[in-house]
Amino acid sequence: MAKKVVKTIKIQAEGGKATPAPPLGPVLGQAGINIGEFVKQFNDQTRDQMGQIVPAVITVYDDRSFDFVLKVSPASRLILKKLGKDKGSGKNVASRIGTLTSAQVREIAETKMADLNASSVEQAMKTIAGTARSMGVEVK
Repeated sequence: MAKKVVKTIKIQAEGGKATPAPPLGPVLGQAGINIGEFVKQFNDQTRDQMGQIVPAVITVYDDRSFDFVLKVSPASRLILKKLGKDKGSGKNVASRIGTLTSAQVREIAETKMADLNASSVEQAMKTIAGTARSMGVEVK
């Protein structure tokens, strides 16, 4: 017999460094999840993504068990990592923080493809380029 899904939670935590402290602990506690067990499993699965923000979708069942699916870092984080910057431009039209080449956009799109609702890499590249432009990054 299949377990009944009680709740679905979306979180973002740093890979390999999740802790039971806020903001993660209270969210998991309200859902009735064993916080220590989740943190241990999350950190074990994200050890290779140390320092990156890793989104996860947690499914909580009626017997307080859970499972989770890891996603790829947000597109904005991947863009900033490529540029070696900490944050985007506050005034994206007036000031640019850097430039991405078409090859770099393709690489980010291929990395992020599993989480995007695009049917081809070219469509994913357009999505990534739009995100880059809104952050003040020029795409050539």
